[in-house]
Amino acid sequence: MKNGVVLKSAAKGYYYPGGERGSLTETFAGTARRRLYLGSKRLADIVISLACLPLLLGICCVLLCLNPFWNPGRLFFLQRRCGQNRQGFTMLKFRTMTCKGAGERGADDPLDKGRITPLGHFMRGSKMDELPQILNVLMGQMSLIGPRPEICSFAETYREAIPGYEVRETVRPGMSGYAQVVQGYTDCIEMARTKTELDTHYVRNMGWRLDLFVLVATLKIVFGWRLRP
Repeated sequence: MKNGVVLKSAAKGYYYPGGERGSLTETFAGTARRRLYLGSKRLADIVISLACLPLLLGICCVLLCLNPFWNPGRLFFLQRRCGQNRQGFTMLKFRTMTCKGAGERGADDPLDKGRITPLGHFMRGSKMDELPQILNVLMGQMSLIGPRPEICSFAETYREAIPGYEVRETVRPGMSGYAQVVQGYTDCIEMARTKTELDTHYVRNMGWRLDLFVLVATLKIVFGWRLRP
């Protein structure tokens, strides 16, 4: 594929924009290019997140009116996630599921879709439930683009079961990520292996070109546009 990288996952239809770099040490390590990219990425995170705060406030007001009818319960869902360098933090989301049975799911268990509320289905489909994470971005716990943060107990399981899993934990986790837009939702260890491969590719090749690819793909998902195969 032109401007793409042929890896073992290419047969599954994954698209890798840009060329594959060598070792992780070779990938920007200690270079001015990496420092410039990370600095400008953090600046963009802050500016865009601040610009989205009025949108977040408006959606909060709307949901406070709609939740009693189609999503009874509290507005936000707080969950401990594993961040950069395995540092735990509390991730924010709009709640989309009933509280009954929360916390009972394991790393290799499927999502209990029966717990998703009517309004929750819409929020999850449009990714609206992720918007409160701009607050995590402003606090420096997340980035707009990066590997999705895992539940801490899931991350412990994956480190033991998946070689190289720790690579994805060397950068800030993101509201949207390369594996998320290419592979989609994962709910078992085998799918997490592929997710780890994709996240590792992102970490080794992270830059504005790859971030733009993820951003455009995320917008296509949010607005229901067809992704490039």
